[in-house]
Order: sequence, then C-alpha cells, then structure tokens
Amino acid sequence: MGQDSTRAFVTMKFLCLCLLLCFYYPAFCLGQTRTTPCARCVQWNRPQKPFRIWGNTFYVGPHGLSSILITSDHGHVLIDGALPESAKQIAANIQSLGFRIADVKLILNSHVHFDHAGGIAELQRMSGARVEASEWSAKVLSHGGVGKGDPQFAGGTPIPPVANVQRFRDGEQIRVGEIVITAHLTPGHTPGGTTWTWKSCEGAACRNMVYADSLAPISSDGFRFSSSSDYPHALPEFEKSFTFLETVPCDILITTHPEASSLWDRLQSRDKGLTPDPLVNLSACRELARQARASLRDRLAEEHVQGEHHSK
Repeated sequence: MGQDSTRAFVTMKFLCLCLLLCFYYPAFCLGQTRTTPCARCVQWNRPQKPFRIWGNTFYVGPHGLSSILITSDHGHVLIDGALPESAKQIAANIQSLGFRIADVKLILNSHVHFDHAGGIAELQRMSGARVEASEWSAKVLSHGGVGKGDPQFAGGTPIPPVANVQRFRDGEQIRVGEIVITAHLTPGHTPGGTTWTWKSCEGAACRNMVYADSLAPISSDGFRFSSSSDYPHALPEFEKSFTFLETVPCDILITTHPEASSLWDRLQSRDKGLTPDPLVNLSACRELARQARASLRDRLAEEHVQGEHHSK
C-alpha cells in the first residue's frame, strides 16, 4: 500500500470514527459548538433585565427561558441553565444584581431538554458549583445527548455533558447556606422532570415559592403517550404530577417558560403598582394543573383518532 493510499485509509477510519461518535454520543458533536440551531432559540434567548421576584428569589434568565437565582449570605442556588448560548447572559445578569457567579454553590434543573439544561455545563464551569438532578435526569446530564424514554427522543437536540452530577431522592431537602429547597419529582414531560419549592421572605412576609416543571404532552412524531414501550408509565406519572400541583402550597408560581404562568403580564401589573401583588396567586398552581390535564386529554383524543384512522 502506497503512502497516499495509507493516508486515505487513515483519514477514512478517522471519519468513520467521528460518525460513530456522533451517532452513539450526540453530545460529542454538540460539544464542538456553543450555539443551538432551532426556530425559536433567538426569540427565547432575547436579553432580559434581571429582577427580584420576591425576597431572595430573582429572575436571571433570558426573556423566553426561566433561570432562577436564590441567594443567601453563604452561597446561592441556580435553577436551570436555558440554552448553551444563554450561559454568559445568565452569569452577566447575576453579576448585574450585585452577586458573583462564583458564589453559586448549587445548580438544579427542571428537565433535561436543551432549552433548560443546555447551559448547565458552562455555568458549572464558570461557577464551580455542584449539580444535582433526579436519577433519570442525572444519567442524561452525565452523558449528554438526549435521554432514552424522553417523548422528544427522536430528533431531539442533545445537551453538552455535565461533570460530577449528584442524585437526589423525591422529597429530599437540599441546603445551601440558609436556603432549604425541596425536590418533587413531577414526570410526564420527561421521565425525570422535577418541580422545586422553597420559602422566600421580605421582612415578616414569607411566600411559598414553586418553580413548576413543564407538564406539556409534547413529543417527537410517532410517539404515543397512550402506548409507548420506551415510556410505558407516562400516563400515571402525569397524573401524579397533576395531583402534586393541585395540592402543593403555592403563593408564587414560576414556570420554565415564563409565559406559561403569565409572568410578564403579572410583572407589568406589578410595575403599575397594582395591589395586592399580582405575582402572588394562591390558585396559580391549581390552574396550571387544570390546563395541563386539558392538554393531555386533547392529546390522548388525538392519538385515539389517529389510531382508528391507521386501523382502517
């Protein structure tokens, strides 16, 4: 074999190896870029001035994707990292509020889709924070990519892998400084979805804060919530999550996409001086559960019609 043939053979082996890595480990390829191509990413990632929600709880994400900072004198907690390209904006928002990204000691996540977990790897690198997630989500974060059993697995956008992800149990309380935040598994949108609760106080006025994970029955083409071998317990898990939202103490609701809880409308009303505080709504979590139930009911009806059509 001549030198040119040998070089061509080696090049071909390298290309084949890269293709295999991209196929089996999509995060390998994603790691080569800092931007995520999607139709809505530019709109989601529009800059948003950070603001105080209540007490020691602040909104620090871009306009279309929530990222929540909870502060204390002995370290901060950050929930969700939005897109990979959102990380620098989130860090800058934290700094503009007078806090340091280096004082973020814990990063948490709602669910491991690229628009909520994509920036976590970079935020961990910038802060040195530990990352904790549910068992299912932790596996996805650790390996990167898209998790098997995710309704959006087929064609889903992979996430960069995150180092040294720790696991928590359902109902576990996690502490950072004076912050006590509780993990509640609320699967359905993904098998590892998590809602977070904590208390924030302004003087003697303390509020029950709820950062609710998405319960939207969204999937890749071909996935059926009513009969999935990859996610066979989707329906009872949705029901568990609906029941949780209907019963959890909930003064201020924040959602992964802020418009899902009408955050911008409520904030505008607050800025106009309306009282009582429009961000406080004791029925907001129940209303979110009602809307999510209706969406799932519509989705299952659609699947039933499609099933009848295919059987003819």
